[in-house]
Amino acid sequence: MFKKLLLAAATVLGLSQAADAKTFYWVSHGSPADPVWTYFLAGAKQWAKDTGNTVNTSFHNGDVSSQQEAVRAAIAAHADGIATSSPDPGSLVEIAKEAHKAHIPIINFNTPDPKVSFDAYVGGDLVVFGRRWAQYLVDHKLVKAGDFVWMPVEVPGATYGVQEEQGAASVFKPLGITWEVTDNTLDQAEIINRMSDYLTRNKKKINAIIGLGDLVTGSIKRVFDQDGVKPGEIPVIGWGNSLDTTQEVLTGYVNAGTWQDPQATSYLALSLANMAASGIPPGFNILTGAIYEKDTAAVYDKIMSGK
Repeated sequence: MFKKLLLAAATVLGLSQAADAKTFYWVSHGSPADPVWTYFLAGAKQWAKDTGNTVNTSFHNGDVSSQQEAVRAAIAAHADGIATSSPDPGSLVEIAKEAHKAHIPIINFNTPDPKVSFDAYVGGDLVVFGRRWAQYLVDHKLVKAGDFVWMPVEVPGATYGVQEEQGAASVFKPLGITWEVTDNTLDQAEIINRMSDYLTRNKKKINAIIGLGDLVTGSIKRVFDQDGVKPGEIPVIGWGNSLDTTQEVLTGYVNAGTWQDPQATSYLALSLANMAASGIPPGFNILTGAIYEKDTAAVYDKIMSGK
């Protein structure tokens, strides 16, 4: 009889826990083929495992309409909370309003958009990152007035590239330093081809490179090797959320990279969504990210390799 009571109690407890479980949606503008997004996704999966909640994830490869539909689908499904990146400035203004009308918290991560009434933001300040990269080149005397900086990016017009360029421009423009942003794709092989072609045509005028995305910064070694550019010959700084880039920093192809804390970003964004779903509004943002050079690159290399 006692065993039956224990079994009944356990069953009731299990049903109670199942009833308390919530469903969240994690929506990314990125590509599952992009190394950094594997870390963002890992953070979301770890959060689901730790909390017992369900997290439905989706990638949209820079397709704004597809991502808008995904967020609206989450609202229609009466999600307990939504964590989403911003695929394009202003693209989620109306959708965030729809989420709030449905009393669903919507947390922004990875790519901030102040135009949208998100409940909170978790991630780096992209304008600040762009400014820091440009200032790094200036402070280390790697560029000067009259120089030209190449800024390759994966997705044309995407929020992250636009804001990073804005930050860099605030440093370069007053100093008379010019730059060009070139568009690529989310396919690394094609990125390497396009970057190699651009470098071949413009090598003589390029004084430095700022990689506005992980796939482009992580392709520097392959592009340099293909075009006969020696490590350190052209200064490079940019995103560093991949093993490709940590190795490039360690071997001198890239001067410095930025670690965005991708796993923690997803974990914290979902935590804020859960907190808001429980009636505790965040009322604050969480900023992440740090620049690393050769002396500390091994730390991030170890994190990403899972050692």
